[in-house]
Amino acid sequence: MSELPRLTAAQAAARLGVKPESLYAYVSRGLLSRERDASGSSFDPLEVEAFALRRRRVAPRAVEPTGGGMPLMVLDTALAHLEDDELFYRERSAARLARESTFDEVVRWLWDVPVLRGPDEADLALARRTVAALGAAATPLDRLLVAVTAFASTDPLRDDPSVEALARIGARLLVGLPAALTEAVPAESPIAETLWTALAGRPRAGGARLIDAALVLVVDHDLAVSTLAARVAASARGSAYAIVTAALGAFDAPLHGHASRDAVRMLRAVQGGESPAAAIARAVRDSGRGIPGFGQPLYAGGDMRAVVLRELLHAAPGGDEVVDLVDAVAAEVARHADTRPNLDLALAAFALWGDMGEDAGAVVFAIGRLAGWIAHARDEYDQKPMRLRPRGRYVGPAAAD
Repeated sequence: MSELPRLTAAQAAARLGVKPESLYAYVSRGLLSRERDASGSSFDPLEVEAFALRRRRVAPRAVEPTGGGMPLMVLDTALAHLEDDELFYRERSAARLARESTFDEVVRWLWDVPVLRGPDEADLALARRTVAALGAAATPLDRLLVAVTAFASTDPLRDDPSVEALARIGARLLVGLPAALTEAVPAESPIAETLWTALAGRPRAGGARLIDAALVLVVDHDLAVSTLAARVAASARGSAYAIVTAALGAFDAPLHGHASRDAVRMLRAVQGGESPAAAIARAVRDSGRGIPGFGQPLYAGGDMRAVVLRELLHAAPGGDEVVDLVDAVAAEVARHADTRPNLDLALAAFALWGDMGEDAGAVVFAIGRLAGWIAHARDEYDQKPMRLRPRGRYVGPAAAD
């Protein structure tokens, strides 16, 4: 039987119904293989067909009604969307932005503002004193939350209901919150540099650059519960401080913002000499929420944010040692379950590489996502107020006669 003719890149992309850029993203992530010669790239038609079938099987299901017949909430969003396993912010690839742009640049583009202006020295000093007063038992997210309140308390324009105020206050928080966690960096430093110092406490080549990439990759992702909380507060025309406080309340949870914590503990156990199998087993038992750092239902071939961070970490000085730990854990998981690493495992690996605390991933996640919360709030301010107040339906016992 003669070998089937190979597909050109254009033919393979057409068969999958994707753009050429997405096709090559599949190649770079190991989901498809290709051969290259003088005439260009070519693809195995059978492999392409099998991949097309896998993509169809994991296509998102239509929104299903709840038991009472009301559909799940679906909100239009003009910020982030997934297309063929690739994350885009509006029309731009999040992976490419993470590799080529700083977080500050991305935020200025998303918000359409020329500069991110932080708090003045007096307001920052008060926030730092407020954070320091919490004591050692406070979590990093506790510190972020009280810092938000501290910055709100010194802002006479905190209740300005304009869209412009959202960007002004958002910049004040994005610059000010990392600075409130450390005394060692001037307030005008880039956000990633300040955050690296706050979390790691010492210089390391590539550290701030990796935080930049991570911040960009977590800006937005479908409509997470914290983002919904931000939009609900914005629907009631809350201030940017109120919006971020509401979002942090939903974010500060084991199924959302804290998801990387268990993954850090699992990787540290392997780093300390425990076998991947034993570390995974204990992590699953202790967390009670599945395998920490694995699984993301929105992707057919694995979380692209984890792929990008893994690549950048592998290229960082000493990063290959941490990546080897991640790969060992991933290989053990793959022996037993059809699931792949997600963003939380990548954030955990980054925290391990930077010798940071187990909550470092949550802090990076919160600061990066704050940019998305403000972007969503700006969109919500353009909608009818209070549109996100659902109607309740009583399902309790009948009233007594």
